[in-house]
Amino acid sequence: MDKLKSVLSGEEASRDDRTILETVNDASTLGWGTRLKGFVACFVIGAACTVLGVCLLFIPKIGITLFIVFYTFGNICTLGSTMFLMGPMKQLKRMCDKTRALATTIMLTCLVLTLCAAFWWKNFGLALLFVILQVLSFTWYSLSYIPFVRDAILKLVSISMR
Repeated sequence: MDKLKSVLSGEEASRDDRTILETVNDASTLGWGTRLKGFVACFVIGAACTVLGVCLLFIPKIGITLFIVFYTFGNICTLGSTMFLMGPMKQLKRMCDKTRALATTIMLTCLVLTLCAAFWWKNFGLALLFVILQVLSFTWYSLSYIPFVRDAILKLVSISMR
């Protein structure tokens, strides 16, 4: 009987027109409370990994490697935490927005290059350079979500350069 109702009301036809991504998105939608808990959990894990990485930096011989791994993992968790708030597809679309595309590209590239420099190339100076670039690009990316802040910073820098 329910199937007949849906066919007569036109709901069945609209279900067939939906894409696979829309169907998956509807099936995996989280409630606001769950989203908030996921955001807080991921953000806290990311912050804890970052702090732990800084603390492990001073261990002889393996400290730099541990720092790089924990710091990079912390950045990935922190970035992933925002996906809980707005959803993965919306987050990816916003990351690729024209105001954030360059910062996103630099940030993700530096995440990968940091790990490559630490594990494959065994060049810790280069890895630390990529960590610094991670910090700068992640900061610039994060500031893009606050209206007019990046413009204000650019004006401040241009005034101080004169």
